[in-house]
Amino acid sequence: MRRNMVAGNWKMHGSLAANQALLSALIAAPEPACDVVVCVPFPYLAQAGQLLAGHAIGLGAQDCSMHEQGAYTGEVSVGMLREFSCGHVIVGHSERRAYHAEGDALVAAKAQRALSAGITPIVCLGETLEQRERGQTEAVVGMQLDAILHLLGSRMHELVLAYEPVWAIGTGRTATPEQAQDVHAFIRQRALRHHVSAEQTRLLYGGSVKPDNAAELFAQPDIDGGLIGGASLKAVDFLAIVDAAKHRG
Repeated sequence: MRRNMVAGNWKMHGSLAANQALLSALIAAPEPACDVVVCVPFPYLAQAGQLLAGHAIGLGAQDCSMHEQGAYTGEVSVGMLREFSCGHVIVGHSERRAYHAEGDALVAAKAQRALSAGITPIVCLGETLEQRERGQTEAVVGMQLDAILHLLGSRMHELVLAYEPVWAIGTGRTATPEQAQDVHAFIRQRALRHHVSAEQTRLLYGGSVKPDNAAELFAQPDIDGGLIGGASLKAVDFLAIVDAAKHRG
């Protein structure tokens, strides 16, 4: 059975003092009954890694380079992330796709590079509001997924997919549990056409997940937890979402 997972994406938030307070509160809570990861900005990997050492909460990064090393100013390699004991890395977040023109092939290459270093990629998929209103959700998400399947079809069980409808990220709008489940089911069935291991692929939902809607979202059969943005910056909210994800696995 797939074990639920909750990953926090701090985005470009944090300070040494704020991180200390947040992580201390998370560590002080009872050990979670699901897998929990916090994906922090690059400058705070060392601090977060030291604070989380020996605890059940895992450390993740928010992006990585497709290159192993070289003259790529400003890029961060998976080898560098591994030195900080990062177990996960987010790739293909909608903000990276929109603001940095990251295409499907690049996202897939980053996921492949992460796996080669023993780091689990959390690969983001999702459509814009305009695309949803045009009935293009499956076409857009399917194309994003196909790039991953082309490179990593037989390794689907080794990565995590996160469906994040762009129209629900930071807007206060949330896909209904039924809408989210429909897309998650589509993703799983499409992936299963390529390899049976996709049955074990964890699919997370992201997009304005909060304590008051998490349990209903996570109760859907193909939703295995969440990728949490703003609510991951407040210990009480994040812990409530983690608690909502404990009922499977």
